[in-house]
Amino acid sequence: MVQIDEIAPDVFRISVFVPELNMQFNHFLVRDEEPLLFHAGLRKMFPLLREAVESLIEPGSLRYVSWSHFESDECGGLNEWLETNPAAEPVCTLIGKLVSVDDFSHRPARGMTPDDVLSTGKYRFRFCQSPHIPHGWDAGVLFEETQKTLFCSDLFHHFGDVGALTSSDLIVPTRDAMRQMEQGPLAGYMPYTRQTPGVLRRLADLQPETLAVMHGSSFSGKGDQLLNDLAGVLKENFDRE
Repeated sequence: MVQIDEIAPDVFRISVFVPELNMQFNHFLVRDEEPLLFHAGLRKMFPLLREAVESLIEPGSLRYVSWSHFESDECGGLNEWLETNPAAEPVCTLIGKLVSVDDFSHRPARGMTPDDVLSTGKYRFRFCQSPHIPHGWDAGVLFEETQKTLFCSDLFHHFGDVGALTSSDLIVPTRDAMRQMEQGPLAGYMPYTRQTPGVLRRLADLQPETLAVMHGSSFSGKGDQLLNDLAGVLKENFDRE
């Protein structure tokens, strides 16, 4: 089942709940002159996602497909989206483009550095490099400067078929999810290094007002404190090992 909710003006959360995993897979469509989809989704979910996107825009008008890091639920369906619209362009970090995406993708990606700005019309996007946060050398998170929405991928991951948007603290459910994963085959899901607090502090300095979360509820409010607190949650898991 697909649930669609507008979590900020022109930002639509497209959520697919997988009961076997007790987990939501969330994808975010920004409706603008040149629409952008953050998270291409799993390849097998493409028919569901395409139908959901079609309820919001003409799928052939999708201009940009973006994601944080090279992983199936982030970009597994990329080529299906590129086939939907011959003008659609993959957008990721420069590292992602160089080490993975251009070999996988039907078309070369736009590899963005922190100095690059992507405009979709009303909205302006920058990629914030965050190596190994949440995963992978190529990782980054996308920040929309106009409305201060941070598309933060797996940061604040939590389980359950939860509400689309909350103003409640996400730290407790995130801590619970991290502990649950560290006790099973998903141990090591999100690393902690000496760079982690600095990366999260730089994201906090953006003062995001919406956190678009891939697995779980998105957050509306002052996101800077949550980002700073997240470093402590990751360190707790590291210290328990």
